[in-house]
Amino acid sequence: MKLCYRVKFSGVALKVQNMGKAIAVLLAGLFLTIPAMAQSPAVTQRTVHYFDSIRKQPPQLLAFLREMPKGADPHNHLAGALNAENLINWAANDGLCVDRSAAQLEPPPCDDICAKGTKPSVSCAYQDQDLYNSIVDAWSMRNWERGHESGHDHFFATFGKFSLATHHHVGDALAEALQQAAHDRVQYIELMHTADGGQAIQLGSKLTWNGDFSSMRNWLLNNGLADVALATRMQLDADEVTMRSDLGCGALHADPGCEVGVRYLYQVLRGLPREAVFTQMVLGFELAKSDPRFVGINLVMPEDAYIPMHDFELHMRMLDYLHGVYPTVHITLHAGELSRPLVSPSEMRSHIRKSIELGHAERIGHGVDLMSEDDAAGLLHEMAQRNILVEACLTSNDEILGVKGYEHPFMAYRRAGVPIALATDDEGVSRSDLTHEYERAAETYDLSYGDLKTMARNSLEHSFLPGESLWRDARRFIPVTSCSTDKPSALKLSASCGKFLAANERAQMQWKLEAKFAEFEKKY
Repeated sequence: MKLCYRVKFSGVALKVQNMGKAIAVLLAGLFLTIPAMAQSPAVTQRTVHYFDSIRKQPPQLLAFLREMPKGADPHNHLAGALNAENLINWAANDGLCVDRSAAQLEPPPCDDICAKGTKPSVSCAYQDQDLYNSIVDAWSMRNWERGHESGHDHFFATFGKFSLATHHHVGDALAEALQQAAHDRVQYIELMHTADGGQAIQLGSKLTWNGDFSSMRNWLLNNGLADVALATRMQLDADEVTMRSDLGCGALHADPGCEVGVRYLYQVLRGLPREAVFTQMVLGFELAKSDPRFVGINLVMPEDAYIPMHDFELHMRMLDYLHGVYPTVHITLHAGELSRPLVSPSEMRSHIRKSIELGHAERIGHGVDLMSEDDAAGLLHEMAQRNILVEACLTSNDEILGVKGYEHPFMAYRRAGVPIALATDDEGVSRSDLTHEYERAAETYDLSYGDLKTMARNSLEHSFLPGESLWRDARRFIPVTSCSTDKPSALKLSASCGKFLAANERAQMQWKLEAKFAEFEKKY
């Protein structure tokens, strides 16, 4: 007796006589409406000509870049991605108070009278425009002026002022980050997120430091770290339910943010005592090993602060040890987010190199002090040879470090053949987005459309998504043999390409980017 399987795609039900054919039909249907990777040279050239005609016209350039597909945002802190206006709404809904002089959130009780209180309810800001403006300015870089207060100090102070507003709104924060990504034509985002809510820090306070990484890791695993990991995964489950509800995912008019792929980088707070840092690192590696939503780890907090500087080599040795235990877990590191006079010249000589060679970083966030490193030329060559991506956050580097234009090593990386992808860092605090990062890069460095397209492709090529790449040559973007004959005019994928994409999530995401480029370029 033959079994008949019913499969459905594009609203059409088909009967297929065996399961193998049913799966083949489903795979074909999955990719049927996606244009093939290659694009007509004539179409691409018309887009190039249009870009060249408007590159000196900021309004037209911004409109062009807003619609341009951008692949991924590889360097985005969830806590810093939030707009101050939304944070005010969450704080008001939670009944929080605000210190009028410092714009610092505080728990209730609040002063009863809005007009006279020094600690009024945040909701008072809705009737007091001066208070509202002062909060937005204090919680972001809006209206910040050079000389009055350092950008570095103002930027990093924002997080402590608004952090109470985020405690019960992680799911809402995820929804906001995905909404913004969709608006920027970003299809995948890796969010830095300390998802355990501080539980690892509490466990770390009980850890006796003996310098033996192996024995300390074993103690953590035998004394509650597994419970912390489980609680973290369960909390993320709940937060993602809220996220999908906020976005209306599955509804008829779902927010475009529902279509944005999201994964997480567990972020370690490197400004904490060594016991807490090590505990967070072990948790991050354990999460990345056991939960596919976590694709790697990163170390955060100001690199120039005392503990991150004093314990830098210790942190790298921790990573070196843990990389040996968890060799498949990805690592990306903030490194070289330094400038004078924040630190002395002698303290800017090795962070990027050691992050790569000892910390096993596959990507470098910022990399601003490159030319202060010992043997900068040799470091550039090493990064190019090892294919280490630089996550360039141009607005953040300007605001925090005062490094911009050709003082930034952006062009040095490009000339050396080091891959670069643009990123937002903390787009809510910076009052920026990925579109404006592309605009800044294009205008500052006179980049071509092809340059911008390469950076968008780089962002997915160097993502930590599982599976093989679409490109067998990622420098010239030559596709794998399985997909080398597929053309934009094809009605469906070849069997070999469909099978390859179905087996490799990273290649799937890259294919979608090429499809989006094909659709975008047809407009011109």
